[in-house]
Amino acid sequence: MAELLAIYNERAGSADEEARTAALETLRGGGADVIEAPAGKKDLDEMLDACPGGDVVVLGGDGTLHVVVATLHRRGELNTRTVGLVPLGTGNDFARGLGIPLDPPVAARVVLAGRPRPLDLLVDDEGGVVVNMVHLGIGAEASEEATPLKPALGRLAYAAGALLAGVRSPGWRLRVTVDGRSVGDGRPVLMVGIGNGVTIGGGTPLAPRARPDDGMADVVLSLTTGPLDRIVYALRLRRGTHPGLRDVTTTRGREVTVEGGPVPVNADGELTGRITRRRWTVLPAAWRMFT
Repeated sequence: MAELLAIYNERAGSADEEARTAALETLRGGGADVIEAPAGKKDLDEMLDACPGGDVVVLGGDGTLHVVVATLHRRGELNTRTVGLVPLGTGNDFARGLGIPLDPPVAARVVLAGRPRPLDLLVDDEGGVVVNMVHLGIGAEASEEATPLKPALGRLAYAAGALLAGVRSPGWRLRVTVDGRSVGDGRPVLMVGIGNGVTIGGGTPLAPRARPDDGMADVVLSLTTGPLDRIVYALRLRRGTHPGLRDVTTTRGREVTVEGGPVPVNADGELTGRITRRRWTVLPAAWRMFT
């Protein structure tokens, strides 16, 4: 294997540091010429410049993978470098969907095996990208509610945020079109999911039928309902059986536009603000990952 640029967040916790060290030892033990790049958003370009044309392995979660893929897309290098992924952290939704082992040394051996798989990418009309999933509405609002609660509640903050959002939110008046077709019946929308991958939040299957290499985005539209139906929706969502509910519409397409709001947006696990209009387009086989 030629030079391999290993990108990771050096500010990660001690547990991630131990797992990262084990993965790097596995890569080097397998013959990879590893160049470590403890990069943040500011110096990632510099690291890539120092290793022109080399493949990249991301040691981190969905957020780190998103930043790396977005940077390679901006630089026009997604089709010249293959990306490997060694999952660290807690979410790792994209790795789960692809069947990449969550054990770091085992995932490193997948990279060493060197079997590239072409994958799709969602790009929006503001220059952003989505590797796994973008969702709008109550899920993103739950993250907003959870942010100020994290210092006091820690891991329980998101559950508390979801409860607050579920009780308070009246929904959003949105117009959703998929390949020019209107989706929904005019009622306020509780949540819109646009999936290249399957899960969000560390394993919740929002788009259970999505495939990241079929050239299509899976769209899940959940309409606003009463309190009891919202509880049923939340329970079914955890099991991935929510597409069978009468207030949930699913479809697939290559271009998805959402208008209305302003509605909060979460892309690959990161809040990106509130929007009134955004269009996402699928780029088939836009990049490659070792799987």
